[in-house]
Amino acid sequence: MDKITIDNAPYLAGVIGHPISHSKSPKLHNYWLTKYKINGFYVPFSVTTEKLKSSIEGLIDLGFKGVNVTIPHKTNVLTYADSVTDRASLIGAANTLYFSKSGKIHADNTDGYGFIQNIMDEIPDFDFYDKRAIIYGAGGSSRAIASALISNGIKEVGISNRTRSKAQIISENLGAKVSVVDWRNAPEMVGEVDIIINATSMGMVGQPDFSQPISRAKKTTLVVDIVYNPLVTDLLKEAKKLNLKTVGGIGMLINQAVPGFEHWFQKTPVIDDDIRKFIIE
Repeated sequence: MDKITIDNAPYLAGVIGHPISHSKSPKLHNYWLTKYKINGFYVPFSVTTEKLKSSIEGLIDLGFKGVNVTIPHKTNVLTYADSVTDRASLIGAANTLYFSKSGKIHADNTDGYGFIQNIMDEIPDFDFYDKRAIIYGAGGSSRAIASALISNGIKEVGISNRTRSKAQIISENLGAKVSVVDWRNAPEMVGEVDIIINATSMGMVGQPDFSQPISRAKKTTLVVDIVYNPLVTDLLKEAKKLNLKTVGGIGMLINQAVPGFEHWFQKTPVIDDDIRKFIIE
C-alpha cells in the first residue's frame, strides 16, 4: 500500500501503548503545536501487543512522522526497527520512533535523558557521583534510568522486580554496577541507598498502589516516581511525610518529549513554567 500524500498536509505524530488513557503526551505535544502555530496533530492510540506490528505499519502508510512508545511496548518495538541508536540498543528499549519518507523505522530512547534532566531541573545542585540507587521495576524505563545513572557517575544501582529474571537481564546487560535486589529483601536495602526510584506502573491511575515500604530511608534520600498520573503519587506523599526530597514524573515526561517533537515538527520547544502548569492542570 502506498503512503497517502497531500499537499500542505499537517505533520502527524502520536503515542502508542496499552493502556493509553493515562498518557499526557497528547496534551503536551498539542500544547506546543498550538503555541508555535504548527500545522500538526499528535494522537493517542491504544495498541495491544498482538496488533503492534500492523499498527505501526498502518501509521507509516497514513503518513505519520513517528510515535512515542509507552507501556508495554518499549522493548518489543525494537523488533520492528530498521535502525536503533546506541543508547536504545544498550538499554534494550525504545520510547521514540521516527518514520522516514521511505517507510524505514528508526528507534531511539530519550527516557534516560528525560529522567536526569528532570532531577536537575528540580534540584540543580544534585550530584549523582558515588551514590547508590534502587530501582523498582525491570521494564524499558528501568533500563533507561539505570543506564543514565551509570553515565552520570552513580556508584551502584540495584534493580528489584517481582520477576527476578527480568532484573537479572538488565544487570547482565549493563555491567558490574548493576545488581539484582530480591523483591522481598528490597525494604531492607532502602536504608542503604541515596535514591529510591519507582519505575513500575504501581501508583498509576487504575493500577495497584506502590507496595514497598520506604520508612527505613535515610533523611538525605531522594525519592523519584516516574508515574505522572496522578501527579503526586502515594509514594511521593509518603516520602514527603518522612521529610525526604521528592521528584515527580511530569518533568521526565516533558524533557523526554523534546527530541521527538523537534524531529517530527521541526521546532525545538522551550520548557518553561507555562508548560509545567498546563500539564498539571
